[in-house]
Amino acid sequence: MNAKALIRTFVFLLILFLVIYVGTENTQRVDFRFPLLLDKPVRASAAWIFFAVFAVGVFGGTLLHAGGGGDGKGKK
Repeated sequence: MNAKALIRTFVFLLILFLVIYVGTENTQRVDFRFPLLLDKPVRASAAWIFFAVFAVGVFGGTLLHAGGGGDGKGKK
């Protein structure tokens, strides 16, 4: 395993820990408003909303990182 993969794994686990910590500390219900996609606010636990936003970010980052693009001729 190279050092770059180890550092990325450590950073990802650190961020995941922060998500869990925020989830355990913010148990009250809040209104989440996103007028571009939702007509009415979503009323849910702050932890679930925070996790959902995190999951969308991870999914988007994965798609951007692993996205296609070309046939790989320029890579060595």
